[in-house]
Amino acid sequence: MIRKFTAGAWVKRILLRIVIVLAVFWGGGIALFSIMPVPFSAVMVERQISAWLSGDFGYVAHSDWVSMDQISPFMGLAVIAAEDQKFPDHWGFDVAAIQKALAHNERHEDRVRGASTLSQQTAKNLFLWDGRSWLRKGLEAGLTLGMETVWSKKRILTVYLNIAEFGDGVFGVEAAAQRYFHKPASRLTMSEAALLAAVLPNPVRFKASAPSGYVRGRQVWIMRQMRQLGGEEFMTGNKLY
Repeated sequence: MIRKFTAGAWVKRILLRIVIVLAVFWGGGIALFSIMPVPFSAVMVERQISAWLSGDFGYVAHSDWVSMDQISPFMGLAVIAAEDQKFPDHWGFDVAAIQKALAHNERHEDRVRGASTLSQQTAKNLFLWDGRSWLRKGLEAGLTLGMETVWSKKRILTVYLNIAEFGDGVFGVEAAAQRYFHKPASRLTMSEAALLAAVLPNPVRFKASAPSGYVRGRQVWIMRQMRQLGGEEFMTGNKLY
């Protein structure tokens, strides 16, 4: 008996296979990177391809992986203070922050505010692409849940710090510490860590090497938040170091 497939059925079969392949790939990635260093992220690959297409063949997007005990406790505290102060307690999503962001975006359509947690940002940077779309946010939510289920908070923070972009082509806290302060990430001070965290919302526009008044203002605010959270004791008390 010869089966006849319509164009719609053929497309559905192809999409189903793509979904299965991606699910296996992402699931395997979550399992593998729960214990193995992350050699590169989706964002790094995107930047690398963009550089090649523009003719910049000397550009190399990579991260110098370091474990958490090779990163100053101030750095983890700085990104939590700046990006996600409920990080130790939530399961990947800050519902209150999402509700506030939705309300803000309804009132100010020209000034969109995000509410991504460190877990969501890690999932997006590691496995997905830049840009805003419901498809990407849906995939990000699923990957975030997977990571929160398999990884510890310490692991999520370690991966985040190793793949975050701190400047144009500067990926990972070790590369950032060497580039901007000529020292390893383990020796970053509170002020230096806060400065790196201050550029995270837009590391291409905001420069750690030449901070604007706005970036300096964020740096001061982040340091104040770091102290209010409890300083280094916050990190040890939450078993993030």
